[in-house]
Amino acid sequence: MNHFIKHIGVFTSGGDSPGMNTALYAIAKIAEAKAIKLSGIRKGYEGLIDGDLIPLKSNELKKMTQKGGTILKTARSKRFMELEGRKKALKTLKTNSIDALIAIGGDGTFKGLLAFSEICDIPFIGIPGTIDNDISGTDYTLGFDSAVNTAIENIDKIRDTAESHNRVFIIEVMGRDSGYIAINSGLMVGADAILIPESGKDFIYLLDKVRNYDSEEAFLVIVSEGDEIGAELVASKIKEINGDIDLRITRLGHIQRGGNPSALDRMLGIRLGVAAVKQLVNGNKNKMVGILNNQLHLTPFEEVVKQHQVNNELMELLDLFGK
Repeated sequence: MNHFIKHIGVFTSGGDSPGMNTALYAIAKIAEAKAIKLSGIRKGYEGLIDGDLIPLKSNELKKMTQKGGTILKTARSKRFMELEGRKKALKTLKTNSIDALIAIGGDGTFKGLLAFSEICDIPFIGIPGTIDNDISGTDYTLGFDSAVNTAIENIDKIRDTAESHNRVFIIEVMGRDSGYIAINSGLMVGADAILIPESGKDFIYLLDKVRNYDSEEAFLVIVSEGDEIGAELVASKIKEINGDIDLRITRLGHIQRGGNPSALDRMLGIRLGVAAVKQLVNGNKNKMVGILNNQLHLTPFEEVVKQHQVNNELMELLDLFGK
């Protein structure tokens, strides 16, 4: 039963991630099938405060499914953190007769919706969109698979030059406080060491390996940006132990956020986009739609804000391949 939803607003917030545009297309497609008006809100919470709305149509969005980033733009919003900013956002919803809201973003986006729900009683549904894969309630977030593929492609290229010069390369990947990008890309490129925030043993394994390193082969160290040791300190410790090593540091940085979404991220965007509208129509609110064990799953926002920790199986693989 349609719970009197006639107009949905949707926005993307926080860091952009491949697959966001695909999700927007899916949301527009099912909204049209259910005769629901859809408005895109530009620049995240900033656009919600300022009333920066545009109409969204599936026939236009379907040409954007292969593009990275977000056509709605995104921004951090200090104003929304204040009650006055949230009151202005509520006025935007009332002025435009928006009676449901879909937000695509990370844990900060959902924390914002939790705060907004204190003064706004319309239903909210969240879609996890972040390359960091650091959100509980879903196995994968939009953009994570694409970011890992980008990391792998670039690390493979770095290996070529590392092999040519017998160098040790320390390669920093993104992920904030989560080691998912590092551990997935590191395992798949055959890295010699992988350093993630969730492990304390990985650094000890690395130092043992480089102590007597004198090889014709490349030596690749993958470091998550959230690892407390950091790429510079890792480099200095390696040089202390083995001063003969020829060492370079490479940060892949924001290249991991851009580029065309992978097949997995496009399909994830379609599934989560359709599910978000269906859940609103069915009367659900203040929950995130995710995928657990390849099945759609709803998680209340209160539980979503917890960090998604690297699971035991991956930690065992890290231990095995890191030694």
